[in-house]
Amino acid sequence: MLKSVALFGTSADPPTIGHKKIIEELSKIYDFTISYVSNNPNKKHKEDISIRSHLLKTLIEDLDNPKILFNQRLSSKWALESIKKCKKIYEFNNLDFVIGSDLIKDIFSWKNFDKIIKEVSFFIILREGYPVKSNTIKMLETYNVKFRISNIKIPNISSSKFRLNFNYSNLPTSLIDIVKKNNLYESTTSVE
Repeated sequence: MLKSVALFGTSADPPTIGHKKIIEELSKIYDFTISYVSNNPNKKHKEDISIRSHLLKTLIEDLDNPKILFNQRLSSKWALESIKKCKKIYEFNNLDFVIGSDLIKDIFSWKNFDKIIKEVSFFIILREGYPVKSNTIKMLETYNVKFRISNIKIPNISSSKFRLNFNYSNLPTSLIDIVKKNNLYESTTSVE
């Protein structure tokens, strides 16, 4: 029997309660959810990838769910590399690549887009204020992109909103002390 797998790469700068909710909900839908931190080539990151990956790993360990795996070895700024690494390590072929609705329109310009769409289906998480527009759906269909739009409800928080407002209640409880003790994200100037 084929296992259903969600591959959730994120810049997690920092991981928020939104990331936590996404991971928890994915674990209810998929046999396995595999997550990692990557550097998005279209963003400037506030904290180094080693710090962000430590935070996401801590969050996932705190969830203590055998269906949720953290594997930083999958990290690459290029989606295709992460997908291929995942398939090689875990020997799963049917992967859903998890992406926020705020980023779905960008996939058409991704490096190796034509190869990515042959390797995975996209599982689109709706973010408040970022509906998947009809012209984007038409483009996905035109390029024969396999996709599903999720009905997962997530808090209206993002890493960039946290950096602007610096409200600790938007962080998973397991991360608050780490962020405070290490003076992470103290300069609240937004960097996207």
